[in-house]
Amino acid sequence: MGGAEEVARKLSASERRVLLALAHHDGAKVEDVQRAAGLSELVEVMNAASWLASKGLVRIGERVDRFLAAGPEAMDAAERGLPERRALTALAASGMMSVADLGTAAGMGKDEVGVAMGLLRKRGWAEVRRAGDEVVLELTPEGDAAAAAPPGPDEQLVKDVVIAGERGLPMDGIADRAYAPLKGRKAIARVREEVRRTLHLTAQGREVLALGLEVREEVAQLTPQMLKTGRWREVELRPYDVGAYAPAVAGGRPHPVREVLERVRSVFKQMGFTEIAGDFVESAFWDMDVLFTPQDHPARELQDTLYLGEPASVDVDPVLMGQVRRIHLDGGDTGSRGWGGNYSEAEARRALLRTHTTVLTIRHLRDHPDPPVKVFSLGRCFRREAIDYSHLPEFHQIEGIVMEEGASFAMLVGVMREFYTRLGFEDIRVRPGYFPYTEPSMEVEVLFRGKWLEMGGSGVFRPEVTAPFGVKHPVLAWGQGLERIAMVMYGLEDIRQLYETDLGWLRTRPLG
Repeated sequence: MGGAEEVARKLSASERRVLLALAHHDGAKVEDVQRAAGLSELVEVMNAASWLASKGLVRIGERVDRFLAAGPEAMDAAERGLPERRALTALAASGMMSVADLGTAAGMGKDEVGVAMGLLRKRGWAEVRRAGDEVVLELTPEGDAAAAAPPGPDEQLVKDVVIAGERGLPMDGIADRAYAPLKGRKAIARVREEVRRTLHLTAQGREVLALGLEVREEVAQLTPQMLKTGRWREVELRPYDVGAYAPAVAGGRPHPVREVLERVRSVFKQMGFTEIAGDFVESAFWDMDVLFTPQDHPARELQDTLYLGEPASVDVDPVLMGQVRRIHLDGGDTGSRGWGGNYSEAEARRALLRTHTTVLTIRHLRDHPDPPVKVFSLGRCFRREAIDYSHLPEFHQIEGIVMEEGASFAMLVGVMREFYTRLGFEDIRVRPGYFPYTEPSMEVEVLFRGKWLEMGGSGVFRPEVTAPFGVKHPVLAWGQGLERIAMVMYGLEDIRQLYETDLGWLRTRPLG
């Protein structure tokens, strides 16, 4: 008995209450144990039961009960009939009917007509064919017989579900032939799951109960008032178990994306750069036209770019637009032949969410056309991307330019190598690349887990980009994805992990 007595001595007041309740309600539901134990909250029962289970005194049973409950369209279906029944009744009156007339005759909306047509064909109640410019439904013999027959078991089930109310009908009492036609139609009938938990005494729990448990008021520490009044004799001091489990406490820390962003900002400032910022909403003119991106480029399609409905357009300086228009058409005075074709000023004024932050640096060049210029930006960009392991529709871009007399492609390679070296990357290489607004162009790669990973593009702005602003000296430009850098720094394979609410990883990841 020594072991049982030691266990009993360390039980909390809530644990004792639950054990005593189970002496007369063994195997009862948690809600019943709560009432028998006199505990005010269900969570108190579950906390006590969890500790009792860890000590081998109680076993927690769990069962999932499934109920068929009414969906938002169940009441209408019970009163007026299922869509296929109403459509069948309307069709049976004439034998043939156009799809356009069916909705009116059956009192159904477009969506309901579509559902009804599919079910009429599936059950062989009607055939669908084209008659001239119309699509018509023609009643079949099977459909004629079904129209004359009484409501089916599925229709009766809908009515029963509505009558059952919020709880619904137990699934184990519903025949398959009644539920099968409704399966998947959650707007009419949906399956609801209810978890039922029960508490059961173990042999060791009964042994502890046999000792005769007493529930006394429990306190965690003595107070001067208890000592003064003698009340300490009436309470039970909760024992302190130094070996008991205690949750780890994590201090506040920056989000990993914020942490990388601040590191990048610090590196650029150490290298002598000045930070610039701007608006999310831009015109296609500044986001693309100024950067010598042709107006028929695939990236400008609606499936790739997020255009705005309000405002739908943004005003642009007509003089500057005229200069850019000429460069697009024939190259202007740059020596280029341009893109030819047509140039739409309406297309140029379309409002969009910026697809890159290069728009910030090109605007800065307009206001500062004389050297030296050495700036960077860290900002959010938006594209109509499908979310996967390496793409997000909203992301951060690192952008920067250097403009000075004698700037060269070799200088750009040096700037990129210095930037990534200061971030902690050891193996860095560059390879030729292509971008509409830089020439020559290159892509920077770093070695990650034995493979070369592309980090972003860079190059020297083409004359077609800088000519409208009177820039006379070479402009070195680059753009990299911040999230891509963060993935490498934290050893992630999936970009989505950066924004998931995985608190365990956020709290325990190493600080940079």
